[in-house]
Amino acid sequence: MLLHPHGAPPTTARAGRRGGTTEKGLPALRRSLRRHWQLYLLVVPPLLYFVVFKYVPMVNAVIAFKDYSVVFGVWGSDWVGLDNFRRFLSNPVFWTLVKNTFVLSGYYLIASFPIPIILALALNEVRGRLFQRTVQLVTYAPYFISTVVVVSMTILLLSPRIGLASEAFGFFGVSSVDFLGNPDYFRHIYVWSDIWQTAGYSAVIYLAALAGIDPGLHEAARVDGATRLQKIIHVDIPGIMPTAVIILVLGVGNIMAIGFEKAYLLQNPLNLSQSEIIATYVYKTGLLNADFSLATAVGLFNAVINLVLLLTVNAVAKRVTGNGLW
Repeated sequence: MLLHPHGAPPTTARAGRRGGTTEKGLPALRRSLRRHWQLYLLVVPPLLYFVVFKYVPMVNAVIAFKDYSVVFGVWGSDWVGLDNFRRFLSNPVFWTLVKNTFVLSGYYLIASFPIPIILALALNEVRGRLFQRTVQLVTYAPYFISTVVVVSMTILLLSPRIGLASEAFGFFGVSSVDFLGNPDYFRHIYVWSDIWQTAGYSAVIYLAALAGIDPGLHEAARVDGATRLQKIIHVDIPGIMPTAVIILVLGVGNIMAIGFEKAYLLQNPLNLSQSEIIATYVYKTGLLNADFSLATAVGLFNAVINLVLLLTVNAVAKRVTGNGLW
């Protein structure tokens, strides 16, 4: 047998190194668990959350391909293949649901994406710390108001009989407008009330990105005689561009998953033609009508569209800007 220069065959030496690494790895893991068990314990609740509320429902998505019966359970129900998807695609309300969801989500994305950026850039240029913190607090505070309370405030504000808007119109001699009963106003009410609630919170992310920009770039721009606007355009905006691209990709990836709660609470029989979206349809079909198979099929269809949009937009953003989720 040919020996390695150090006296052991190459294969034996490699095997010894692998075995030694394994033997050292397990005791090291045990020591790490004993030393940092508090940190590992903190990881357990998030893991349980994802297992119980994310991965287990993914397994039960097989209901979309079955004629689900509560009596026979998920795995005992009859297999029907793509029949539930055909029922949804052939439903007369299919295109209305898709159009309402896309239009509402697209409107929200286009309107809500630039406002936090503008707010963060403006706050970053404010020199008065007290004024800056006051504005940041005022814009950030609505985020902690629950959606139910925001919708209640909106209804009271826009009520045609007792609302503040009606009182203002009456003061100027203008007849009151039923904003909540007119379907043409639903999307505007939904989007701008949501922007009011979340713009301050979203601006914090961009403020953190602005804080990470090298101060030397601002000094160099100041030495070159750049104005505030030029510094914003050539220093601040490129500095927060990676963050903005990631948030945009996530926003487009969730374009079909627009919030159910606010849409359902603002919904009424008069504005149903524009307020009925896929999320509210799934709730009514699955929980109110107890058609769990169809509701699961619609939800799975929605998730697949979101996944395709996320992958597509991430690929485009990666190619155009060089930044993406992965």
